[in-house]
Amino acid sequence: MNLINFSKANCRSCYKCIRICPVKAIKFKDDQAEIVEDRCIACGQCLIECPQNARYIKSDVLKVKEAIENKKVIATIAPSFAGAFDMTDEGQIVTALKTLGFDIVEETAVGARIVTAEYNNILTDWKYNNVITTCCPSANYLIERYFPSLTKYMLPVVSPMLAHGKVLKHIYGMESFVVFLGPCTAKKYEAIDFQHDGIIDAVVTFEEFALWLKEENIDIKSLESQKFDRRSVAIGRKYPVKNGVISGLMPWCTKNGFEPITVDGIEDCVKIMKEIENGDIKNVCVEVNICRGSCSGGPGMPDGQDNYFKCQSKVKEYMKKSGGDTVCENVDLSKIDFANTFLDKSIAEKKVSDDEIRKILKSMGKYEDRDELNCGVCGYDTCREKAIAIYNGMAETNMCLNYMRNKAESLTNVIFGNSPNIIIILDEDLNIIEFNPAAEKAFKIESEYIKNKPISIILGNNELIEALSSKEDIFSQKASYKEYDLITLQNIIHLEKQGIILLIMSDSTEEEKNKKELKMVKENTLNAAQEVIDKQMRVVQEIASLLGETTAETKVILTKLKKIAEGEEN
Repeated sequence: MNLINFSKANCRSCYKCIRICPVKAIKFKDDQAEIVEDRCIACGQCLIECPQNARYIKSDVLKVKEAIENKKVIATIAPSFAGAFDMTDEGQIVTALKTLGFDIVEETAVGARIVTAEYNNILTDWKYNNVITTCCPSANYLIERYFPSLTKYMLPVVSPMLAHGKVLKHIYGMESFVVFLGPCTAKKYEAIDFQHDGIIDAVVTFEEFALWLKEENIDIKSLESQKFDRRSVAIGRKYPVKNGVISGLMPWCTKNGFEPITVDGIEDCVKIMKEIENGDIKNVCVEVNICRGSCSGGPGMPDGQDNYFKCQSKVKEYMKKSGGDTVCENVDLSKIDFANTFLDKSIAEKKVSDDEIRKILKSMGKYEDRDELNCGVCGYDTCREKAIAIYNGMAETNMCLNYMRNKAESLTNVIFGNSPNIIIILDEDLNIIEFNPAAEKAFKIESEYIKNKPISIILGNNELIEALSSKEDIFSQKASYKEYDLITLQNIIHLEKQGIILLIMSDSTEEEKNKKELKMVKENTLNAAQEVIDKQMRVVQEIASLLGETTAETKVILTKLKKIAEGEEN
């Protein structure tokens, strides 16, 4: 089930998402980023980093709205709300939720208090030389999928969200509809885990909640304040900030000689897991937070809420307030199972040989070790990692910027060098930047002698120079350069953004010569035809003249014969 992913409309293949992803769970196909859920740890950091906002997060808001119509709907809200919303009093968030139709509003910190107690109970008989807290679902997924040998160190307890959800279902019945509100996208996956199905019915991020309030025209700051239906003491509210979880385990750590360590941020989480796996550190109790600053730096914070330190400060202030611990009131916690099981969910990668890696590297134009720049632009630290990703169907060859640049340059050079057209690239001062072989042949000068020099050296100050300086594009303009015995059909294109002028000349000298010769042939043909016509006319005239004379003579003779004939009769 794809709960988070990238929208196809906005993805621009910048690879920023894969650069931030610690486990490279993002697949690129046809220049489109796609989250592979079997590899993903649901941290949501890639969605935060995406500069195109090409993100998709499945929303449960509509499902919650439908539940409000016919069910008892209960909100369990993470303590980091204090830093997520602009309020004068924390109780205004309760009023906002009840205005939307929620029947019960409680703090998830109630569940955090339970988790701390469960941790300490389990640690009483702890037999391993390391301890890893398990409140952060993204950190849990990281270990299960990429460091499965460390699952034995994970405290087998549900998260505060699930712990509170179990209590709420116990109190209000399984038919009640429990909604978690917080800054974490990973909670959406945790809520549908097969081990805890039916405990949390919907997860709404603070970002989604803020949009919902906006749609309903609800301004939290203008609302009256109400009390939570159930609150927790400070120890539960500490969870969303760094050291918040481990603070409840300090007495045990001190007593048993375990070094308490808190890590936050993806890179440090990966580093410490590698160190524990390699045996570089032992006897440590580690609080692991994938998000920088713990939950208050989660990806589900309201849009525009980037005032990180102010958010932390507000949450810490809220931690200090006394809420009155009512977690055990009328609730028999011994009847609720808060256990959790962590499994080996590692992915079996296809084995790839060195020959196959070398073959893929060659397809990217990397024939020698020195060709492997390991620049990281594609999102992978090394070219070999990228090649393995290609082999596993997670990446594409064209993700290599250096490869694509070289390929483009190669094609450009082939076209530039073999074009029959004269191509001259000028800067804004009409100095020659590039001069292709066709131009060398036409103007009888090698490019090395003319590059970076004014074009007027070869063309003089003619109409072309004026056209180049005019800032206007010109197409299919006929021009003649007698000193080079050259006639061209030229195009002038001003590329203002690039600060260059592109001059492309099509050599039409032979064509023009052929036209001239054809014209001469036509003229000669016409002249010859005219001579024939004139001669024929003269012949006709001579014939006509001869015919006229013979006709006259005939007439005279016939007249005489007539007269003779008449005379004989008389």
